[in-house]
Amino acid sequence: MRLLLPLGLLATTLAIAPVRFDREKVFRVKPQDEQQATFIKDLAKTNELDFWYPDAGYHVAVNMTVDFRVSKKESQSIQSALDQKKMHYEILINDLQEEIEEQFDVTEAIPGRHSYAKYNNWEKIVAWTEKMMEKHPEMVSRIKIGSTVEDNPLYVLKVGKKDKHTKAIFMDCGIHAREWISPAFCQWFVYQATKSYGKNKIMTKLLDRMNFYVLPVFNVDGYIWSWTQDRMWRKNRSKNRNSHCIGTDLNRNFNVSWNSSPNTNDPCKDVYRGPAPESEKETRAVTNFIRSHVRSIRAYITFHAYSQMLLFPYGYTPKLPPNHEDLAKVAKIGTNVLSTRYETHYIYGPIASTIYPTSGSSLDWAYDLGIKHTFAFELRDKGRYGFLLPESRIKPTCKETMLAVKFIAKYILRHIS
Repeated sequence: MRLLLPLGLLATTLAIAPVRFDREKVFRVKPQDEQQATFIKDLAKTNELDFWYPDAGYHVAVNMTVDFRVSKKESQSIQSALDQKKMHYEILINDLQEEIEEQFDVTEAIPGRHSYAKYNNWEKIVAWTEKMMEKHPEMVSRIKIGSTVEDNPLYVLKVGKKDKHTKAIFMDCGIHAREWISPAFCQWFVYQATKSYGKNKIMTKLLDRMNFYVLPVFNVDGYIWSWTQDRMWRKNRSKNRNSHCIGTDLNRNFNVSWNSSPNTNDPCKDVYRGPAPESEKETRAVTNFIRSHVRSIRAYITFHAYSQMLLFPYGYTPKLPPNHEDLAKVAKIGTNVLSTRYETHYIYGPIASTIYPTSGSSLDWAYDLGIKHTFAFELRDKGRYGFLLPESRIKPTCKETMLAVKFIAKYILRHIS
């Protein structure tokens, strides 16, 4: 016999209260030797640590800066354990809930309206895509490339003056839900590109001769969830068979060395790779779109946060790609150009040795597909705010990143046939 709940009670049962993070802390440690590194790894096995950098405990190594979030309940015992081991640590964030609320430090000019100085939820972003098409019909078109697990549309904005046979760059933002500065940049890019057409010589030339395919939010369901339920959510929202844990890390779901990391096979982990390569609707939509445009796409750029890095392949092997000297040259100049605005320091290099080894990433997949200029930006900051970069930092972050992206696009236009 099925138990029927009264409607009012059913609604209450279904409406989950958003997760709160009162008095949760973010620690930073730097293991000085193998013993200390092992200690942090062991700590992660017995405690609920949410790794911010690196993205999982197994990457922890000697002399690596490690940031992780700890619940209010466990923070005291973890602090004591670190003291006992005489490990040097910093508390980057003392009360995570306070930090989440303080992230919104820019006042809305017109409440409810899309703003480039603020973080925008999914509804505002969808309305913005429509507005961009209306405002610049000769330059912006919207392509629905697929839909998500929860049936939200995946929209790519095609920005440029040319037909589809010209050179193109594919850019995506928001593959990890909690990295809000990333979708903010994709919106800024489209806004600046269209606004400066006919006024800025470089941008005009770029838009006359190439197209940009911009996916403002890759992981739409996860992004919505990070706004409504859990600010720290990373994965998508697909259900996993034989597990109560939800979601796949879309940036471990690409068909490139997918099975090479044994630590990505637990559905309850933030870096879960999914049951098969391209098992996720979002991944499939993006790979199908890129495959069908691969003859024109000359570069692929993906935007993440945080740690201020400009990365290129490979992540799944320490082996360097054949054109690594070219990639390193572009990344070096790109980071130099970026720093001219606010002196923000970025480092650059191959993923595996510069950040940490990864498998199944979009960057490596695009490279192995034949797009020989692929880059990943890890945007601001270096950890003081982590995923909670205040809104007052959005514009400076976008302005400096724009310089590097324009440089990469110019390079592609000139040098890549």
